[in-house]
Amino acid sequence: MKTPAKNSDLYAVIAFNGISPFHLSVPCIIFRPDANNSKVPDFKLKVCAADPSPIQTNAGYAIHATHSFAALKDAGTVIVPSWHDTAELPPKTLIDALRKAHQRGAKIVSFCLGSFVLAAAGLLDGRRATTHWKCAAELAERYPLIDVKPDVLYVDEGDIVTSAGCAAAIDCCLHLLRTEHGAEVANHIARRMVVSPFRQGGQAQFIEQPVFSSVTPDRLSLLMDWMSQNLDAAHTLDDLAERALMSRRTFTRRFRQMAGTTVGEWLLNQRLALSQRMLETTDKPIEIVAETAGFASPAIFRRSFGQAFGIKPSAYRKEFRGE
Repeated sequence: MKTPAKNSDLYAVIAFNGISPFHLSVPCIIFRPDANNSKVPDFKLKVCAADPSPIQTNAGYAIHATHSFAALKDAGTVIVPSWHDTAELPPKTLIDALRKAHQRGAKIVSFCLGSFVLAAAGLLDGRRATTHWKCAAELAERYPLIDVKPDVLYVDEGDIVTSAGCAAAIDCCLHLLRTEHGAEVANHIARRMVVSPFRQGGQAQFIEQPVFSSVTPDRLSLLMDWMSQNLDAAHTLDDLAERALMSRRTFTRRFRQMAGTTVGEWLLNQRLALSQRMLETTDKPIEIVAETAGFASPAIFRRSFGQAFGIKPSAYRKEFRGE
C-alpha cells in the first residue's frame, strides 16, 4: 500500500477566467497517481482559484475549482498554466499568493503565457525564462530584467521553471517528473500518454517543418528509432546519411527540421536519458553505463552528465536511491 503523498507531491494549479482547458488538463493528467504502478508517487493535485464561482474557459464552457488560493500554502509545486491576456496584469491576490508560496520554498512553474504572471510578481527578475515564441519579444520589452530565451522548450532555474507553448507544457511536466522522481516514472507516464518521453529543454520550440509531404519523415523516423536502439554504436553523419539514403547536407538539414536540434545534440540527449535510467534501475558500474549509453569513455560520460545535470553520475545514483 502506498504511503500518503508528502507536500512535495502536492501540486496546486491556478485556474482563472479565460483559461485554456488544454493547459489546465496537462498537469491534471500527468500528476495523478497510478493504481497499476506502485512506483508512481501518490500525487495530490488541487485546482485553485480566487473566485469559487464557475470559471469560464476560452473553449465555451465553464469549470468549477474546488480550492481557493489558501491551498497553495501546502503545495510543493505551484503551476500557472498560461494566462488569458498578456496586456492584463494578474490580480493582486494571485501575485501575493505566488510570492508567499515562493518565499516558503515552493517550486513555481509556468506554461506558455503564464510567464507574464510570474514576471508581474517579480519572480523572474535576474533569471532566464521562456514563453510562447510569439510573445517572447513582448515579455523581454516589458520586463527588461528577465533574460528571455525565445527559442527553447523550457527553462529550469531550480525553484522557478518556465515553459513555452502547448506541447512544451507536457515536456516541462515530464522534465519535472524526471528531475524529482527519476526517468522510469517519467517514461511510464509518457508511455501512458503516448508522447515522447524526453525532449531536452534547449530544443527549439518551433520546428521549421514538422510534417513533410514525401516519405522522408518515415525514413527519418525509422532511422531515429534505430539510432535510439543502437546508442552504443559510434554514429557518424556520413554513415547515418547513407542509411537514410540522403546526402550528408540534406540529412543534417532535414534532421534539424524534423527534430528541432542537431544530430549530435539529439544523440547526446538520448544517451544521457539512457544513462539516467541505468543509474536509477541497475547496479552496473559507471564504466558499463558509459559504454552501453554510447559515450567514448567514462571520463567523457562523467563530464557530459555533470554538465547536463550538475551532479556526478555516482552521486546521482546515490541521491536517487536516498543513500
